[in-house]
Amino acid sequence: MIVRDRPNLFQLFFIVRGSIILRILPQIVAIFLLSALIVWGHEERPNLVVSFNGSSLSLLGIALSIFLGFRNNAAYDRWWEGRRDWGQLVYVARGFARQTLILEAEGEAGIEARKTLLRLTMAFAQALVCLLRSGSDDSKVLRLLTSSEAEFYRAAQNRPNLILRLISADLARLKAKGAISDIQYQMLDISIGQMGAVQAACERLRNTPLPFGYTLLLHRTAYLFCFLLPFGFVDTLGWGSPFVTALIAYTFFGLDALGDELEDPFGHRPNALAISALADTIEINLREALGETDLPPLPQPQDFVLM
Repeated sequence: MIVRDRPNLFQLFFIVRGSIILRILPQIVAIFLLSALIVWGHEERPNLVVSFNGSSLSLLGIALSIFLGFRNNAAYDRWWEGRRDWGQLVYVARGFARQTLILEAEGEAGIEARKTLLRLTMAFAQALVCLLRSGSDDSKVLRLLTSSEAEFYRAAQNRPNLILRLISADLARLKAKGAISDIQYQMLDISIGQMGAVQAACERLRNTPLPFGYTLLLHRTAYLFCFLLPFGFVDTLGWGSPFVTALIAYTFFGLDALGDELEDPFGHRPNALAISALADTIEINLREALGETDLPPLPQPQDFVLM
């Protein structure tokens, strides 16, 4: 996720880090060179490299703009829904830490049980990052698990769900021993259910992308539109056509690429959600709730990017 102060007017034109320009620069250069080639060919061989009235492209451009806007709105809705889900997880984890304070009334055994429950909650948040963001290192999870728990973790297909089952099993044992009442058990179990609901919502976003046919149609139309632009501008703009075409290509290819990044809110690109930072924040909050004082600093952006 891009985290930076709003730039001033001068900086606005020179910012590269966090901009989509680096992703689409090859396409823009290709369109610029193609436009220059078409202008040169039209001047040298007008019978071979023909032109046409560019007004017909305006209708295609308007339609393409509308469809790109629809797609980017849908992609942003996915991005914002993912952020709300992780905000809910932060809220539930902090609430669970407060709810487990009832265990400290049971003495040393209750304090240890509370530490175990919150340790597994930290592990759940880190494991959810590994599930949603492919290629993530699970060392942050394993350092929070015992050797027997780590063995179960490695063997599980849905690892965050396994950790929730471990938490539920600990709660069931506490209830069986009489450490918590039926009402207290129900209260704590509701929080576990809310964490499971967050996981299910995130899995739905990760496993259900926007319809491929819709995305493919927009990709093809955007490229076709930009390839046709020089033929419509060459008579009116001449050697100015490559520059105008490149500017229009920047707009359309930029919107297209930005939609791709927002569509995958848990990915590795700069505009993805900072779920690793949120998981680390949950861990810091819960460690503080346990009374620890030697805490790491909250995650900070590196080169204006927080992941």
